[in-house]
Amino acid sequence: MKTLKAATCAAFAAALVLTLNGLIEAQSYPAKNISLVVPYPAGGGTDLFARVIAQDMGKQFERQIVVDNRSGANGNVGAELVAKAAADGYTLLYTASPIALSRVLSKNVRFDAQRDLRPISMTISIPLVLAVHLSLPVRNIRELAALAKTKPGALTYSSSGPGASGHVTMELLNSETGIDTRHVPYRGAAPSLTSVIAGETQMAFLVPPLVQPHVGTGKLRLIAVSSRTRSAVFPNVPTVQEQVLRDFEALQWHGFFAPAATPDAVINQLHGAIVKALGSPQVKSRLAAEGASVVGSSPAEFAAFFQKELSKWTAIAKRAGIQPE
Repeated sequence: MKTLKAATCAAFAAALVLTLNGLIEAQSYPAKNISLVVPYPAGGGTDLFARVIAQDMGKQFERQIVVDNRSGANGNVGAELVAKAAADGYTLLYTASPIALSRVLSKNVRFDAQRDLRPISMTISIPLVLAVHLSLPVRNIRELAALAKTKPGALTYSSSGPGASGHVTMELLNSETGIDTRHVPYRGAAPSLTSVIAGETQMAFLVPPLVQPHVGTGKLRLIAVSSRTRSAVFPNVPTVQEQVLRDFEALQWHGFFAPAATPDAVINQLHGAIVKALGSPQVKSRLAAEGASVVGSSPAEFAAFFQKELSKWTAIAKRAGIQPE
């Protein structure tokens, strides 16, 4: 009995020490500049959002948050760097939704996003709109499904590459509606859009800001939005949920992650700074200009969402036969 009591006391003491250490660390955090790894090239959308938010957080902390672009392997190079970094809050990851497919899209992945990274907050989400070439005689999802079922494999859609959001979103629609459309990958979202405008492919899921300049010219027809609610950019375009599929949702999203063992106290400080930055009028207007909706979820909410994303998109990728590069 004495041995059991001694062990219990020792365990309590150890837990108390860890808690006190975490509180002390939080009180002094951040004591130096923070490295924010963005696993995509400088100048891209993820990089732009990271810098806007990081600048505001840096002002709050009175420290520099230095953006470190580490692109490669569909975002896995930068994510792995953070996964293996010291869990002290000084090396963070700002990444996008393809991380949910990290093990599916790349061979020889040396980290596990769910095990080795800790979600802090989802910052923004961006819906996709389904744009079709004007020659395609459909005006909604039901008409598209009906036409596709008469021509299995004949209708084509473009994307910015295998595993990209436009690719897996269309594959989700294929799966949920029981249709068969053919994927034509391009190197980037702009060429994917150009192919639909030119009629080389017949449709594509694309982000609203990319599509917006071409809708008024009559080059494209928009038939659906991939989010649960309508896009602020295209409020007259109904969602897929409204039209036919109650649980359909596909988003581009961004978020902050830290190494898995980062103390709760540090995570909570970071989350508070992120939410405050997202609430800044200057940050909000900059994000809205890019068609993004501010989220600012809690660590627990983001972790639950991330788990669902991992399960959903891994299943879709396997069903679509997406092979790792």
